[in-house]
Amino acid sequence: MKALKEWATVVKALETGNQTVLLRKGGILETASGFKMESKKFVLFPTYEHQDNSSLKSQFYQYLSDVREQKPREGTNRITSFAEVLEEHDVSSMEKIDDLSPFHIWSDSYMTERMNWLPDKPMKAVFLKVYKINPTEIPVLTEYHGCKSWIELNVNSEDGKAVLNEAELQQKLKEFRGIVN
Repeated sequence: MKALKEWATVVKALETGNQTVLLRKGGILETASGFKMESKKFVLFPTYEHQDNSSLKSQFYQYLSDVREQKPREGTNRITSFAEVLEEHDVSSMEKIDDLSPFHIWSDSYMTERMNWLPDKPMKAVFLKVYKINPTEIPVLTEYHGCKSWIELNVNSEDGKAVLNEAELQQKLKEFRGIVN
């Protein structure tokens, strides 16, 4: 199954329902193509590089502390959720990025930095339905390393419990559509 590499702090926020939208331009290895959705369903592969408090809204600093304390043992990773794409849009205006602030945990300064990186490429705004699954510990293989968004994992993730109930999810999706359309 496809897996999307994402900060462990963001994975935690997705799993608690405090984040429903990913804003991506792609990794360093994807500068030519930009970020592309390679699958409509995928597991979330927590990463532990590049995240710090300055990239987060202050009310979510504890998430970073928590994921650092609960980091899997060396050479392994823990898969605890999968996601389904409900909608995706390219976003080029900083105004719309600002309007999407309630849907994610990233700081305003981090969002500005991301928008300014490869300014000719739009930000991909992806609204997700996230499911918690039974934790699966996997070995971290060499091919998982590097600044790329997608990897292939041998993980079964079809059984899971939705993080948000359907009414909450649909309300947030309606608000998201009102911003990006």
